[in-house]
Amino acid sequence: MAKKKKNQDNLPEGMSRRQAKLAARAAERAKLEKDPRPYGGYAMEADLVALQEFVPSAHFAASVEGIPAPVHIVTVLPGAVAGLRRSAEDGGKCFAALQTNNRGNNPNRDLAFTLNWLRSAEPGQSLDVGVADGSEPQLRDLLPPETTAEIAVAQDFNWWLTEAHRENPQVLATLNQANESVLPSERVDAQITGAAWWIDPGERGHIRWVHTAEEGALLDALARVHAAGKLHLGEGSKFAGVFRTHGILVPVWDVDNTQPAHHWKAGLETVEGLLAAALEEEEQLTGEEHKAKQTIISREVTIR
Repeated sequence: MAKKKKNQDNLPEGMSRRQAKLAARAAERAKLEKDPRPYGGYAMEADLVALQEFVPSAHFAASVEGIPAPVHIVTVLPGAVAGLRRSAEDGGKCFAALQTNNRGNNPNRDLAFTLNWLRSAEPGQSLDVGVADGSEPQLRDLLPPETTAEIAVAQDFNWWLTEAHRENPQVLATLNQANESVLPSERVDAQITGAAWWIDPGERGHIRWVHTAEEGALLDALARVHAAGKLHLGEGSKFAGVFRTHGILVPVWDVDNTQPAHHWKAGLETVEGLLAAALEEEEQLTGEEHKAKQTIISREVTIR
């Protein structure tokens, strides 16, 4: 009697052992591939990118599949851990951080990994490393893409504290040190595509507009408005350039930091109208517009 080939029963139907190995390797590579636009399709895409990359201290509560109480999605947690569930005595709240010490190639998958961990986390547990390994569900299966929430922006990390922490000198010392690193920031409440954030690092303020239009088209639109001399937010502002992150462009302006964040609302809405019109243009860029585009590209930075 002929011997049955070893492990033949475990092979996918219609595949040889070699084909099965190649398919398994391809699946492993797919786990590590970078998603071109990790938060694409999310109503909060622009704010998720901002909280992931440059907002110091902010958080919002969202409903997550499989977790009965809202999960607090935050910029950063104590010790830069990926997730934690507070003890029962402290209320048992669940937290997932976007800024951590360890990151994978895809922040959306990392967030899904942490949210999935929270579904079975015991009170008092924390997750030091929340890097996706392929075991996590898709983010949309945990956090609905239509999710919208009010973002609480803070100028410190005092929202970390529980009642027990307030009486712990070591915790308070760590908190004070963290608070010293926080730059003043605020979301500008403007009617625009995406989201604009005001940050004040000291000498001058910055407006960072996380714009969700397709980056190639947006670059051309910015060049058209720049060539027309209208790519500013009003007196005291200067267009500084753009950076690319997570598949989208973020135009940046240097601004007078003696003016509050809401001062730049009107300027942003004016530029929104100019960009919207430029995005509808079908003519080729003019010579001056090409020059403006090259100037923008020469100063473009990709951060992730």
